[in-house]
Amino acid sequence: MQFTVGYQLPDEGRETFVDIVKDYKDVIGEVYFPWPGIATGRAALNVSRGIVDWMTQATLERDLHELKSMGMKLDLLLNANCNGQYASSQFLENQVGSLITHLYDILDGVDIVTTASPAIAHILKKHFPDIEVRASVNMRIGTYQGFEYSKSIFDSYCLQRDNQRNLDYLKNMKALADSMGKTLVLLANSGCFRYCPGQVFHDNMVAHEQEIDEVAPLEKWIPHTCWRHLKQRENWSAILQATWIRPEDLKHYADIVPTIKLATRMHQNPRMVIHAYATGKHYGNLVDLFEPGHGPAIAPYVIDNTLFPENWFEKTSTCNSFCPTCNYCKNTLEKVLVKYDDFV
Repeated sequence: MQFTVGYQLPDEGRETFVDIVKDYKDVIGEVYFPWPGIATGRAALNVSRGIVDWMTQATLERDLHELKSMGMKLDLLLNANCNGQYASSQFLENQVGSLITHLYDILDGVDIVTTASPAIAHILKKHFPDIEVRASVNMRIGTYQGFEYSKSIFDSYCLQRDNQRNLDYLKNMKALADSMGKTLVLLANSGCFRYCPGQVFHDNMVAHEQEIDEVAPLEKWIPHTCWRHLKQRENWSAILQATWIRPEDLKHYADIVPTIKLATRMHQNPRMVIHAYATGKHYGNLVDLFEPGHGPAIAPYVIDNTLFPENWFEKTSTCNSFCPTCNYCKNTLEKVLVKYDDFV
């Protein structure tokens, strides 16, 4: 099992992401990264409210050179859920082609491109057949039908996360992927709600974040389903019912999924996340590992990762996911939820 981790630009006075990868290079196999000026599944890399960091591309290219020299595979993110009027256009074909050509010029290319666009996947297969094309987790591909309908344009899948705690399901998907010559990736530390009805809306907003920042938002309304839902204390068990995998439970996946994705691209403490999953232990507030973490939503409480019951994995990896008839997560929450003052 290896990890694929998300690149961050270095902040002044803090260690670089390259330095973190160096310390864990024995377990990290891939680094995924966005490109300045191209929409992805997260905020823009180098632009904020019209202010452009013009050194971003030079810094990124320098770091990519160093990461590649360490033996890391490089995974370019073209995973925005919306490309607007260019969604299926020659403009998009030219844009993607020119970027990949540039990366060949400076890096001898990239190994993987992760995308949420069937059009981009088609473009890559047409012009750059040697590059592995990976379906983004945001495509929510996690069934036989999803594999079957897209097998001509994707080589690997970051699997739909909603069922990934279910080992029997994963084993079936692994066998299916193997039979098709495909590989699987799991996202271990997503804080997103399971089967979230707001995911498509949210992912579309992220693709347009730069434009959204320039207009007045709705007043007294939170656009994110999870943050609205967690405003009520009685809904906090949704955090435990989500899709994340505890570092302590990752060992159960080693024989099923070869690559585990860690969401570190926007995380405030990527070293903590990588260390926890690399060592299989986290002594702290569990939600601090996730992206999004929802820590502010449950303040002044934290979720003490050391207090989870011994049967947590057994129960959550075999449950039928019909929460109305089960109180296990609600009861577990009361065991692991502690006041911050008592926690520290």
